[in-house]
Amino acid sequence: MTRSLARTTANALDRRFKAAGAVRRQASHVFPKHHSFYWGEFALYSFVVLVVSGAYLALFFVPDTTEVVYRGPFEPMQGLYMSRAYHSVLTISFEVRAGLFVRQLHHWSALVFVGAMILHMARNFFTGAFRRPRETTWLGGVALLALGILEGYLGYSMLDDLLSGLGVRIFSGILLSVPLVGTWLHWMVFGGEFFGDIWISRFFIAHVFLIPAVLVALIAMHVGLVWYQKHTHFPGPGAREDTVVGERAVPGFASNTVANGICVLAVLGLLAGVFQINPVFLWGPYVPSQVSTYIQPDFYAGFLIGGLRLWPRWEIPLGAYTVPAPFWVGLVLPLVMFALLAAYPFLERFATGDRGAHQVLQRPRDNPTRTGIGAMGLVFWGILFASGATDVIAATFDAPFELLVWAGRIGLLVLPPVAFLVVRRICLGLQHEDRDVLRRGIRTGVLQERPDGVYVEVRRPPGGADHLGRPIPLEYGGARVDQRPAAAPEPVTEER
Repeated sequence: MTRSLARTTANALDRRFKAAGAVRRQASHVFPKHHSFYWGEFALYSFVVLVVSGAYLALFFVPDTTEVVYRGPFEPMQGLYMSRAYHSVLTISFEVRAGLFVRQLHHWSALVFVGAMILHMARNFFTGAFRRPRETTWLGGVALLALGILEGYLGYSMLDDLLSGLGVRIFSGILLSVPLVGTWLHWMVFGGEFFGDIWISRFFIAHVFLIPAVLVALIAMHVGLVWYQKHTHFPGPGAREDTVVGERAVPGFASNTVANGICVLAVLGLLAGVFQINPVFLWGPYVPSQVSTYIQPDFYAGFLIGGLRLWPRWEIPLGAYTVPAPFWVGLVLPLVMFALLAAYPFLERFATGDRGAHQVLQRPRDNPTRTGIGAMGLVFWGILFASGATDVIAATFDAPFELLVWAGRIGLLVLPPVAFLVVRRICLGLQHEDRDVLRRGIRTGVLQERPDGVYVEVRRPPGGADHLGRPIPLEYGGARVDQRPAAAPEPVTEER
């Protein structure tokens, strides 16, 4: 009965819209199979959870800075003065059905969304997926990452607890540090001097309406470009620049991606139900005279806090104006980092002269310079991230805070170039090892004694042996080379 109804409905739609042919062609769309492609799907499904959970929370959140006295069920906060925004967060956490669970689900989804985007872009970077004709897709990914970080910051800032209030105060200082127009920028956000009365409502509008609309548009464009330009694939049998090797969209890819979506929802639900995150009811409302310790912002803001701690207090006078230190790290550094990330495909094309279209990805070892640059960038970001927790590290290990700051400054200058040289050298060594296997054979772990009494290792040539028993060398095509010892090696002696 159900199958007959579905067939009747499909036939009726096809008679009206003539869509059967187009649907059949798109159902035959080929998607490569590799676990590293899942990061993009994880980001997409976590964004869906973000939208749904955020819509539920928006029904109860009050974006208002008006001061009220708390009289709710949470005893430690009884009688405290707080904004209506923070009061509504406590109401959501303790009085709204499933409110605390949805709050934590929303927060965990935001972390997974940004983290999955970072891993997705790292995979695209190290495999060269950004090369022509996918520069626009890469630029869209950079914009998504930047907006995702901004969206997350606005989300936890408008709760008006002690932790988020400190973050907002830092943001206020960064705006005021901008030469010439800093005061005007601050006025646009806060409506006057810090703390202001309307900033939470403005953060709410941007967080709930403006930025999500842009994110949805960018995600739609991103997915549309991936579908239209076809997916890249790793080197292997049948993989060429004019083909795509994988499985059809229906039923293979469709069933896999639905399963991934269910798994993402299940993991996020488990995290939200078991692991506490951002317990704002423990921090209390924001009070300018109080400072919290041992609590850190979300991981994607750690590099910014670390940069502010490492940068020296250098102030540059420009006539009647002074450029304070936070301007360089709080605003210039993130802009430069994202600008370099967006410009890298074009910089690599200019440096290498490679203007061809690419469907086949590269393994990281096959482009040592790019992999070294990526490692250098990750080490640079990692040092900034770790420096954002210097107070926690100093208290935990009883280490001098100033020593940690200087260690971060020196490491920021020394370790990224060292990472570039070491990783590049490792990639060259891995290339040599792959080519050695294709030229001389796979190591077997079996020793054979030569007539002169010297023992040499028996190798199994992947391309077979000639009539003299010598390995037939194979050309390296970028695919993974199987280097596992042979179960039954052919006795071909390695020539010296």
